[in-house]
Amino acid sequence: MSADFNPADPFALFRQMMQSATPPGAQPFLPPMSEEEIDRRMAELRVVETWLTMNLGALSMQIRTLEMQKAALAALRPKSE
Repeated sequence: MSADFNPADPFALFRQMMQSATPPGAQPFLPPMSEEEIDRRMAELRVVETWLTMNLGALSMQIRTLEMQKAALAALRPKSE
């Protein structure tokens, strides 16, 4: 570890790793892109968003189905006195 490591800083190790991995002046999270590249990536992310929304709907439906099954079982269970 470097001499300027501060254990009280939770991001010190991450910052040190990023500084050693990228050349000076480079932006590690925002590479330069053309307008076509941005449009292509936005389209890809919209496809992923649609897929995730569909899966969330299926998951919600399955949860509701299980809740209904649980309620039906509770209604059919004989009441103990």
